[in-house]
Amino acid sequence: MSQAPQSVSVIRMYAPRTHIYAREAKGRYATWRWVCVWLTQLVFYGLPWLPWNGRQAVLFDLAARKFYLFGIVLWPQDLIYLAVLLIVAAFSLFLFTAIAGRVWCGFACPQTVYTEIFMWFERKAEGERSARMRLDRQPWNLEKVARKSAKHGAWIAFALWTGFTFVGYFTPVRTLAAETAALALGPWQTFWVLFYSLATYGNAGWLREQVCRTMCPYARFQSAMFDADSLIVSYDRQRGEPRSSKAAKTSGACIDCSLCVQVCPTGIDIRNGLQYDCIGCAACVDACDSVMDKIGAPRGLVRFTTDNALRIGLSTGAIARRVLRPRVLVYSGLLLLVITAFWTALLNRTPLKMDVIRDRGVLAREVEDGMIENVYRLQVMNTSEQPRRYRLAVSGIDGIRITTADEVRLEATESRAVPVTVRVPHGKGSAGSNKVVFTLEATDDAGVRVEEKAMFHVPRN
Repeated sequence: MSQAPQSVSVIRMYAPRTHIYAREAKGRYATWRWVCVWLTQLVFYGLPWLPWNGRQAVLFDLAARKFYLFGIVLWPQDLIYLAVLLIVAAFSLFLFTAIAGRVWCGFACPQTVYTEIFMWFERKAEGERSARMRLDRQPWNLEKVARKSAKHGAWIAFALWTGFTFVGYFTPVRTLAAETAALALGPWQTFWVLFYSLATYGNAGWLREQVCRTMCPYARFQSAMFDADSLIVSYDRQRGEPRSSKAAKTSGACIDCSLCVQVCPTGIDIRNGLQYDCIGCAACVDACDSVMDKIGAPRGLVRFTTDNALRIGLSTGAIARRVLRPRVLVYSGLLLLVITAFWTALLNRTPLKMDVIRDRGVLAREVEDGMIENVYRLQVMNTSEQPRRYRLAVSGIDGIRITTADEVRLEATESRAVPVTVRVPHGKGSAGSNKVVFTLEATDDAGVRVEEKAMFHVPRN
């Protein structure tokens, strides 16, 4: 006897992605967001073109192993400063998050900034939210092809400009522009321009909220930096519930218009509480405030506030007073300490470096008059941007002297290996290794001076 076929149910482990059509938000936070867009992009796109002492103001010249930061020249030996900058960035992120949640993500993160720019291109080419939804639903025709082509053409052009600018921080941008115009870019420059352009085009044009939700690790561990007094975008449930399509006296202030959802770049409903998807852009605050203005209700149904403020009804002044809590004070103190140490070390660094390397071929040899001779190679770097002459000396053993030239002239930011021969009179120094000190000092500035220890070998009889 045959059995009836059983129905098969499919259980999806992951929900398919729903395309988000974010409505444009207008208001004070949207204005601040665009201010951040303009400021960050003026710095990013303009800085490579800024001249400084006849060169590019900011240039990470990997080929020459020199990093130019305005009036400062850093070498590979100065990698410690990069490590300190990363520590400063980390503590700054911790501090901002403890005070105001993901405010960095919502206003200044490159992903947010470029997504905002790409969405502006999208609105200009395809229209506002409803028009974009209709365009995607309709079959392909000449109008749809034209609008989609215009959007992607603008995206690609902007992404290429971004990739070109990024490479301009590592290759002199004027040289890069001339080579690009002459179609003579090298293979590595071409690769990195296209790679960064593709990353910008893909992340800001296609992935968007998926970068913030899935790819960015910050969304996952941000909760460890929050506490009940951190400012976050929140929905005032006591005031808003129960929801009603009309602003009736018996209902809450929320009229369930869903504008807060429509403007959200990650597609969440802030009324469901704090979610890791929320980037703190406050677009929902602007949307809700505009609705409250239209129905004649007070603003602030959705606002930047704290869990404690919602729970016990804190005033604005009470919220401000709770900012200076132990967590914030610790982050602030550590950040101030690191920044002070960083700037002190950077401003007081000597623009001269020297490494002393003994000649490994011959430990020591006896020359005329019974003198003992050792040979060294001094790697000398002038890290300043002016040519200088230096005087070389050695001490540590009675009668020790340099028999080669004791003056070195280096051009600006030049590094050179200098062979040096040192002799000690017969009978001076103990048999075996003796500590000596090489001193290099600028002839025009006694403050530019470095010392380096080395060993002088005296043969055993």
